[in-house]
Amino acid sequence: MKSIEFGDLPKRFDINEREAYWRKRWSELGIEKRDPGAPRDRSFVIDSPPPTVSGALHIGHVFSYTHQDLIARYKRMAGWNVVYPMGWDDNGLPTERRVQNYFSVRAEPNVSYIENLDVEAERLRLELGKNQQLIISRQNFIEMCHVVTELDEVAFKDTFMRMGYSIDWGDEYATIDDKSRRIAQRSFLDLHQKGHVYQLEAPTMWDVDFQTAVAQAEVEDREKGGAYHDIEFGVFEDDAPVKSFVVSTTRPELLAACVGVTAHPDDERFKGLFGMHAVTPGFFAKVPIFPSEEADPEKGTGILMVCTFGDQTDVAWWREEGLELRQVLGRNGRILDRAFGGEDGWQSLNPAKANANYQQMVGKRVPSARAIAVELMRDPENSATGNGAPLQGEPQQIQHPVRYYEKGDSPLEYLTTRQWFVRLLDKKEQMLEMGRRITWHPEFMRKRYENWTENLNVDWCISRQRYFGVSIPVWYPLDDQGERIYDDVIVAPEAMLPVDPETMAPPGYSEDRRGVPGGFAGEADVFDTWFTSSLSPQRVARWGEEDDQMDSLFPMDIRPQAHDIIRTWAFYTIAKAMLHQESVPWHNIILSGWVLDPDRKKMSKSKGNVVTPIDTLDRFGADAVRYWSASFRLGSDAAHDESIFKIGGKLVTKLYNAGKFVLAQTAEDGPITNELDRAFVAELKEVVRRATQAFEDFEFSIALQETEKFFWGAFTDNYIELLKRRSRAEDDPAGRASAVAALRLGLNVVLRLFAPIVPTIADEVWSWVFAGETGHASIHQAPWPTIEEFDSIALPEIAGSFQAACDAISAIRKAKSESGVSLNRELLSLVLEADETGESDLRLVAEDVAAAGGADTIVFAPGEPTAEWRYTARIEPVEVPVKS
Repeated sequence: MKSIEFGDLPKRFDINEREAYWRKRWSELGIEKRDPGAPRDRSFVIDSPPPTVSGALHIGHVFSYTHQDLIARYKRMAGWNVVYPMGWDDNGLPTERRVQNYFSVRAEPNVSYIENLDVEAERLRLELGKNQQLIISRQNFIEMCHVVTELDEVAFKDTFMRMGYSIDWGDEYATIDDKSRRIAQRSFLDLHQKGHVYQLEAPTMWDVDFQTAVAQAEVEDREKGGAYHDIEFGVFEDDAPVKSFVVSTTRPELLAACVGVTAHPDDERFKGLFGMHAVTPGFFAKVPIFPSEEADPEKGTGILMVCTFGDQTDVAWWREEGLELRQVLGRNGRILDRAFGGEDGWQSLNPAKANANYQQMVGKRVPSARAIAVELMRDPENSATGNGAPLQGEPQQIQHPVRYYEKGDSPLEYLTTRQWFVRLLDKKEQMLEMGRRITWHPEFMRKRYENWTENLNVDWCISRQRYFGVSIPVWYPLDDQGERIYDDVIVAPEAMLPVDPETMAPPGYSEDRRGVPGGFAGEADVFDTWFTSSLSPQRVARWGEEDDQMDSLFPMDIRPQAHDIIRTWAFYTIAKAMLHQESVPWHNIILSGWVLDPDRKKMSKSKGNVVTPIDTLDRFGADAVRYWSASFRLGSDAAHDESIFKIGGKLVTKLYNAGKFVLAQTAEDGPITNELDRAFVAELKEVVRRATQAFEDFEFSIALQETEKFFWGAFTDNYIELLKRRSRAEDDPAGRASAVAALRLGLNVVLRLFAPIVPTIADEVWSWVFAGETGHASIHQAPWPTIEEFDSIALPEIAGSFQAACDAISAIRKAKSESGVSLNRELLSLVLEADETGESDLRLVAEDVAAAGGADTIVFAPGEPTAEWRYTARIEPVEVPVKS
C-alpha cells in the first residue's frame, strides 16, 4: 500500500501555483472534450449562456456560471458524454456603447470609409475637442467593435479558465461570427416563409440616446421624480367655448401632440362632454372627447389628454378612435420643427399663436421643452377659455415609475417608425404549453414565465437601428421615384448567407442599381441581439449547416441562466424552438439568483455597483469562490460575503491536511472488518446516496451540504480522531488494516464527492496516490461514487454504533475541556453515564472510543440522556509532573 511522507509536500497548499498547474494538466488530459460520436441517450447537453461581451465580468457572472460547471463536472464523472459549449454574445447595443465611449466616436450613414483608421490622428486633423465625438463610417465602426470584443473575449475566457470551468473550447463561438450570422439569417428566412414575420410602420418604443427601437422584454420601470401639472382645457361647441375642465398631466411638453381627450364612460363629471370637442391651451387644436373603459376616474382629475405618443395606452386609443397623428418628438429626443395651421392633422384655431409658442420648443430635449411648456401655461394669453392662465396652481411633485430601455439613460418614447416584428401575440397559449413541457428548477420560477407570456401586449420587435449586429437579409425594390416598395421585399436566398444588404446586391441586380429609381435599397437595420442569442441551441447543434447535429444534440438537457432574463433569453429561446422545430429547446431550465451589494440591490454594470472577481480570486482562490457559489440554492440571491469565501478556503486547507494524514498511514492490505469502520462506511454510503440524488435534481447546494457535514462532522472531527491509535497499532495488524482501508476509502469517496465543487484541491490530493492506484490520472476522469461500490463491505452489527461513537467522544472532549486538561491527556479512569440503549449502541466500538479518549477501558454507569448530550463523561486524568 503506497504512502506519502509529510516531508514530500509543502506545509501549506499554494493555491495560485497549483491552480495554474491543474488548468494546464486538465487541458493536456482533455477532460472537457466530448465524444461527437456518442449516442444522444448517453449525452448530456448544456445550453450555456453566451455572456454579453462589453467590459469586464463581475462576480455575478462567476456566481451563476459556476452553477453549470458544477453540473457538468458531476455528469461527466457520472458517465455522461457532456456537451459543454461557450459562446460570446458580442453584438448589440452594449458593445456599441462601449466602443462609442472607449474611442469617442459615432457612426453615421453616408460617411466615407477610412482604411486603417487612426482615431487619434484623425481627431487631431479635425481639431476635435476632448468631448467631441469623431464621426466615422459604418464599416469603420464595425471594425472597431470587432477589435474591442476580441480583446474582451480573451479576458472573459481567461477568467473562466481560472475559475476551473470545464468548458469544451472546441465548441466556442461568437454571435457575430459567420456561422452564427448564417444561422440567424436562416432563422429569419424560415420565419418569413412560415408567415411569422412582418414589417409595419407603427408607434414603437424608442430609446432616444441609442436611437433605436426596443422590445417589450427589454423595458424596465425606474422610480423617478416628476410633477403633476393641472392644466385647463376648453370645451367648444359651434366654435364657441361652453365650459372647461382640468387635465392633470406629467408631460406638459406633449400638449402640442394632444389629439384627443378621454374619461371613463360612467364618470358623472364628464358624461355630458362625450361627443364634443376640447381645445388645447397654447396650441388651440380642436380634439374629440370620447369615453374609454381604460380611463381611471381615480387618477389625477379623472380626465386625461391623449397624445401621439405618451405611452402604450395612447397608442391603443389612437388606433381605436382613428385619431390624428401629431408627432412632435424626433428620433434624437428633440422637438421637431412643425407648423400649425394646415389641414394635415395640424389644424389650430389660432395658428399664429400656436406656432409662436411651438417654435420656442423646437430643437429642445424633453426636460427643456417641458420647462418651456410650463412657462407657456402660466401665460393667460394661452388660455383656451379666457379664464386666465391655463396652469392651475403650482406643479405637484411626485415619484412615479417611468419606462426605460434596460441599458438606457433616458426615458423611452413612443415614435412612429418602420420595424420588423415576429408574431407572438397569437401564440400565447402555445408558448404557455411549451413552458409546461419544460421542468423548471426551482419550480416556482415557471410562474414568472407564465405571467410574462400572459401579459405580453405587443409582438416581438426584432429590428434595431444600429450597426454592429446581424443584418436583416432583405432588400427593397425602388419604384420610378426611388421610393421603397415595402410590400415586395427581396429576401436573400439560402446560398447567399451570411449576407450584408448594405454591401451586397440582391439576386438579379448589379451594385450600380443601388439607391437609384427602379433599382434597390438594402435593409440597414440589424437584428435585436436576442434574435441571435435565442438561437444558442441551434447554433451549438449547427442547424442547417453541413455538419448539422440537430438530431444528436437537440433538444438540449439543461438551460442554466439567471432568473431576471426569463422574459428575454428563456422566453425568446422557447419561442424560436417552437416556431422552427415545433419543440422545446431543452428539457430543464435551472435558474440562479442575483449577487446583491451591501444595500441588497442586484449587482449590475449598468448600476455601477459591481465587484470584479479577480481580486476575490487572488485573495481566496478559485475553489473558495466556487464553494461560495455552490452554497446557495437555485433561485436564491447571494451576498458577496467574505466569511463564506473564508470557509471555502478552510475547506481547501482541511482537505489538504486530511489527505496528508490519511495517505501517510500504511498497513498490509486487508478487508474492512472492524465494527467502527463498517459503521463509518455505512454512513459514507448514505452520504453518497443523498449527494447523488441532490445532483440529479440539480440541487448542488444540498449535495455540498451533505458532503461537507459528513466531512467535517463524521470524518475529520470524529472518525480520524477515533482511529489515530488503531491505524498505527503494531500489535493489531487486522484492526490496523481495517482502519487504514476505511480511511482511504473515505478519503477517496469524499474527494470525488467534492470534486465538482472544489476541483483543484480534489485533484491535487487525488494525484498523490489514487491516480496511480485507479489508473485515472485526474479525479475528473474517475467515476462518480455509487452505493454499489460498498456492496462488498458488511454492514455494521449495530445500526447506531457510529453515531454512538461520535457522541461518546464528544462527551469525553467536553469533560476534558471543563476539567482544564489537554484533549490528548491520558486518563486513569473513564466513566460514561448512559441509558441502556446508549450502552448497547456503544458496546462494539467502545474500545476505539476509549483509546481515542486516552483510557484503556470505559466503565458504564446508569444515566439519562439530555436534549444536548447522549453521554456524560466522568474522568480522572493521569497526574502530570510539575516542572521545577
